[in-house]
Amino acid sequence: MATARWSFEPGHTAAEFSARHMMITYVRGQFKNVHGFLEVDPDAPEQATVEATIDATQVYTGQPERDAHLRSADFFDVEHHPTWTFTGSRIHQVSATEYEVTGDLTIRGTTRPVTFDVTCLGQWDTPWWEDGRNLGTRRRAGFVARARINRHDFGVSWNDVVDRGGVVVSDTVDVVVDIEAVLDTTAPTV
Repeated sequence: MATARWSFEPGHTAAEFSARHMMITYVRGQFKNVHGFLEVDPDAPEQATVEATIDATQVYTGQPERDAHLRSADFFDVEHHPTWTFTGSRIHQVSATEYEVTGDLTIRGTTRPVTFDVTCLGQWDTPWWEDGRNLGTRRRAGFVARARINRHDFGVSWNDVVDRGGVVVSDTVDVVVDIEAVLDTTAPTV
């Protein structure tokens, strides 16, 4: 079988992060409109490649003051580093629907290797509309990718101490990316 290109549908692909806050709860934030693609031969998934880009300027936690602080040089420094990227090229198939995807994650201009645990949620043929016209069906696939990173590895090191030696923000951050990808019927296959 030939390699196929799947493009992330930005309106249905998003990333979420969560970090411990004040030692007692979690704060969650999200990024909508994640762009990217997956190139894969279904008969050789270990040779797949994936690329994703997140617009860090669009961070949303539900609290404007916190969002502004996250965009500042204390955290994401979006003035100098407005996008985050992931390029994955080392794929290990764990089961029929589970994969480990290792690649280079760049946040704040710092690149580190990260492994995402990826679950393929399935494929489905769905209606495809453009400019109010039904153009027939297109194949979609769903994935969820999870990783745990240490924010200090990427230079995101602001913190403050709270009572009894606690900290405001945990070192580890959980990342979840929900992906809806559309099979590109116009891209040539290899």
